[in-house]
Amino acid sequence: MPELPEVEVVRSGLDPAVTGAAIHGVEVFDRRSLKRHSPVEGDFERLLQGRTVLGAVRRGKFLWFPLSESPQSGPQALVAHLGMSGQVLLRTPGFEEAGLLRIRLHIEHPQHGEFWVNFVDQRIFGSMAVDRLVPTLDGAPAGFAGTARTAAALVPSQVAHIARDPLDPAFDERAFFAALARKRTGIKRALLDQTLVSGIGNIYADEALWAARLHYEHPADRLSRPRARGLLAEVRLVLEKALAEGGTSFDAQYVNVNGASGYFSHSLNAYGQQGKPCARCGTPLVREQFMNRGSHLCPHCQRRPRARPVAPVE
Repeated sequence: MPELPEVEVVRSGLDPAVTGAAIHGVEVFDRRSLKRHSPVEGDFERLLQGRTVLGAVRRGKFLWFPLSESPQSGPQALVAHLGMSGQVLLRTPGFEEAGLLRIRLHIEHPQHGEFWVNFVDQRIFGSMAVDRLVPTLDGAPAGFAGTARTAAALVPSQVAHIARDPLDPAFDERAFFAALARKRTGIKRALLDQTLVSGIGNIYADEALWAARLHYEHPADRLSRPRARGLLAEVRLVLEKALAEGGTSFDAQYVNVNGASGYFSHSLNAYGQQGKPCARCGTPLVREQFMNRGSHLCPHCQRRPRARPVAPVE
């Protein structure tokens, strides 16, 4: 599933192309890709027709495009969730898509001219929806919108419950550390909890925990503040490095807006590296079962924590 770096690569590629562009046509080829669109908002195609895209914003793994207001509606945005295999691709009109095309937007930009935005999704776990925008609880910009422009303090209602991600300028470190200290779960479960911190999936959790020398079962509430700060720093470093390398691609499912793959998979130290020597100590890395998926770690550098003491029965 695309994680923060992969979605940010898509956002940054789309942003200059769609900002200020008008939507002149909408084609839905498979309505299953509208499963998160509420009929209460109105007809998907009609809601988009004639609207202008105001930008491209991301929070964690969610991507949205604020729309110009219409007389019939308040602030709204087109929300895209990539799911396991969703792709948002920029195409010239007439391009024959090789993948399973689900939705197509006909766009015209005042400088770039006409083009298509194709939503391709092999497994139909992703979706698009038009959603109302609601004020952010902290009054800060809703998500990451690049360095040239600040996002409005409005977030799609279906994204409002998602926590900010570690690269968000408005990410509250103190609140994150306080919430982490209340979590009676292993640290990896906490990192994957999108209501605590967003954008971190299995790949980057494993990489950050390897860099911080923490076992995935280390109790979150027993993590000292210095170690919590160190872990957050490693999370940011691995996300930023993955961004610089275009994200992680293991197959053709994840590509950027032009259909190109990222190459961070060549820089992985833990995820998918079982059987290979640890880059620090040389011990063979292992893969252990975790939450119906796997955790990849070095058994020497990332020692399993001692069991939590059991309170005596009175």
